[in-house]
Amino acid sequence: MILDTKPLVEINQYALRLLYKEMGVVDAIRFLRQYTSGFGDYVQERDALFGEKTLDEIIAEMERQHIHQ
Repeated sequence: MILDTKPLVEINQYALRLLYKEMGVVDAIRFLRQYTSGFGDYVQERDALFGEKTLDEIIAEMERQHIHQ
């Protein structure tokens, strides 16, 4: 018995269409994100971005940048 196998890309596209149809795009993406791993080093990136700033300082900086946009 010989089975026809579909290319993996075709199977993935079909699965995504099913997920989107049955769950909606947002919930399908949330579901899929739990199976993907991030990349990089969050702690190192956080330290490079914020250093020793307090939460209040970060918020104030965000508010200043928002005003200037």
